[in-house]
Formats: sequence, C-alpha cells, structure tokens
Amino acid sequence: MEKIKQSMRDKVWVRWAILFLIAFVQGANYYFYDTISPLKLTLEKTFGFDSSDFGLYVSMYSFPNTFLLMAVFGGIILDKIGIRRTGSLFVGLMTAGGIVTAYGASTIYTNDGPLYAFMGSFLTDYSPELKMMLLGRFLFGLGAETSIVVISKTIVKWFKGHELAMAFGTKIGIARLGSAAAAAFSYPISVNASHWTMAIWFGALLLGIAFLAFLFYTFFDKKLDKQMEGKELVSTKSDFKLSDVKEIITNRPFIYITLLCLTFYSAVFPFQSFSPDFFLNKYDFDPTSSGYIASILSIGTFIFTPFMGLLVDRYGKSGTFMIAGSLLIVMIYITYAFTMIAPQIPLLMLGLAFSLVPAAMWPAVAKIIDEKKIGTAYGTMFSIQNLGLWGIPLLMGKILDFTNPGVTKKALEAGAKYDYTWAILLLVFLGIMGVLFALLLKREDKKGGYGIELPSNRKK
Repeated sequence: MEKIKQSMRDKVWVRWAILFLIAFVQGANYYFYDTISPLKLTLEKTFGFDSSDFGLYVSMYSFPNTFLLMAVFGGIILDKIGIRRTGSLFVGLMTAGGIVTAYGASTIYTNDGPLYAFMGSFLTDYSPELKMMLLGRFLFGLGAETSIVVISKTIVKWFKGHELAMAFGTKIGIARLGSAAAAAFSYPISVNASHWTMAIWFGALLLGIAFLAFLFYTFFDKKLDKQMEGKELVSTKSDFKLSDVKEIITNRPFIYITLLCLTFYSAVFPFQSFSPDFFLNKYDFDPTSSGYIASILSIGTFIFTPFMGLLVDRYGKSGTFMIAGSLLIVMIYITYAFTMIAPQIPLLMLGLAFSLVPAAMWPAVAKIIDEKKIGTAYGTMFSIQNLGLWGIPLLMGKILDFTNPGVTKKALEAGAKYDYTWAILLLVFLGIMGVLFALLLKREDKKGGYGIELPSNRKK
C-alpha cells in the first residue's frame, strides 16, 4: 500500500503535468482538424471547390471510423496491447495524414508533382487537389480518433479515484484551444506567409511535434506500469474478447449516452467547421474577423469545461448537465437561424453548452462500463459519433448548394453570399434529439442506480 501512495499518479503535480502533455497531443489534432475551416472561400476561389466539396472534405475525417469501424478496432487494440504501442501507431498515422493533406494543396503537387497526373486520371468530376486532400484527411481521421480514445483511457489510468471529471474537462478545454487557434490564425497565416498553403503546413508541423510529445509520454507510462505492477490500477492490457462488444452495445444507459454523443457532437463540430464561412456570409464580416469570432466557441469551452468538470467531481448532476447543455444548443441555433443578433454572445453560450455535456458525459462512461473494457467502450462511442461527423457536414454542404443555386465560383468572386437558414435548422433538429436521449439516460440512471448523478470522486 505504501508503494501505491508513492507512485507517480498519486503525486498531484506529476499527474497534472502528464495531463497537459497528452492534452497538447489532442490540441494539435483539433488544430489541424479545423485548419481548413477559415480557408473555405480560399479553396473555392483557388481550386473551384463548392460547398459540397468542402463538406466532403470535412466528412472524410470520419469515413474510416464510421465505415471501417477503426475507432472500435482501435479501442480493442488499445485494450489488447496497451497505451504505448497503440498511441504511437495512431498518433503517427494522424501525423502522416496531415502531411499528405498539406502536400495535396501545395504548389509542389499542383505543378504536376508526384501523383498529380494519377489523381487526375479517375473520378474526373473531382479535382486532383481535392482527391489528394481527401486521402490525407482519411489518413488523419484514421489515426486521430483512436488517438483520442488512447488519451481518454490515459486520463482514466492517471486520474481514476482523483479529479477525473476535472481532468477530462481540462483536457477538453486545452484541446479546444487548438480549434480556437485554427479559427483565429489559419486565415491570417495564409495571407501573410509566402504562400497560403503555409497555413496547412503549420498544422502538419504541430502534428509532428505532438507525435514527439506522445513518444516522450511513453517513458512515464512505462515507469508507472512498473510502479503499479500487481496493484489496483486501470490496466493497460486486458483479456478482453470480441464477444464482449455485445455486452457493451446492449447496455441500455450506454446506448443512450452514445446516441447523445452522436447527436450532440453532430450538432456542434460541423457548425464549428462551417462557422467562419457562416459568419462571413450572414453578418458580412471579412475572413479574418469571421475566424476570430468563430474562435470564441473554443475559447468558451477552454474557460468553462474545467470548471464544469470540477462541479461534476464535487456535486455530480452529470445527467442534469447533459440535459441543460442539449437544451441550450437548441435555443442558440434557433437564434442564429431567425435573428440577426450579434453572434458573439450566442457563440459564447454555445461554448458553455459544449462544456456542460462533454465534462459530464465522458467521466459518466466510466461509471457504466467496466474499466478493463473502457477503451473499447470509448472506441465504440467515437465510431458511432463519427457517423454524424461524416454525414452532417456532407448534408450541410448539399443543403447549402441546393438552397443557394445561384452561388457559383463566379458569383462568389462578385460578392454573392450563402443563406445558411436551412443548414442551421438541421442542427436545431439534432439538438432536440440530444435532449431526448439525455432525458432517457437520466431516467435509466434513476432506475439502475449507476451513479451518474453522483460526484465523480464518490462511489455509486
């Protein structure tokens, strides 16, 4: 017992230093995910992309995790071979995807570089630039989602029995800073650097640094395993069997929390991707100002999420927080669809909603699912979540093109604007569904006594 007390995870400064290290990895992931968002108009004018092409690019991130179930398999791999090997593999894939994406937009590639002619030889309705960037986005998504699963299990490993919800909230807040930085700085980098594609290359560079940061973390992970050998700790490996997936996906509260995850994130992440263009079109801001305003969402989550995690640790009420956050996004999107109110305040409130639900939801999973299966549980949630992150951006792009038939490349150059009303109403519907699933989850917790409404640092 004395050895456990003196382990690294029981030293406050050590476990929080580890948290900041791995949160940086996810922050770099989020930065690259949103790097393209402020560049939508640039892509339309440079490569002739339309909103459907942009939606396809955004959604390709989720393709391997939705249709190849890579987040599920990644979770199983994580439970089988542990954090170090799984994380190194998938953070490496994420980094490779960032490099391929940047190459697809680069002048080296567009000036008849390697694979340019090949990419132009098939599916000629899509440009060679789009196809190479889609390949990069595919590889990025292949690694990125499982890397988040790895980071989630790492937090459970270091913080179980301590400040678990606050740790998740802080990790999410730091990661959202990556999104805020991409929204605020991607376009300015593109116009002030030697070439606009330097904005994408910068994101790829951050991914490379994140890969090195994770490799650095593995030394601490190995040391902790040695310290805790034979002691009670979230295992890095387990005897998990594929048949146990059935046990997870037939768990009723897990079904509800996963459906909430699907609808909630599908209502927020696609909006985040389109938001710089939304503010540019609806409020007639310039691209730089639109990016700065879009960053308010992530800055809000950075401020609110750790605080919400602290509240969950001390007072519980996770189910109530999930209901409140889902209701809030419904009201915010209705405001955006039908009013011209200044966008900053609703966006800050969206940041609050985006803090309430994740800070309550992710720690709650550890109360529903056995710790040895937590990697697979998170992987399953991420794969189902990615169904929405694949389909909703595609649908939003199609809705924009269908409801704005006159907005062509030539019209955009002449100053034409998109009407986003119907695309925003799609998000309102998703928010309403999220409220329903949050209510069902709270009812199931009351019946089954899972302890979702209890503080995270108390046993149910």
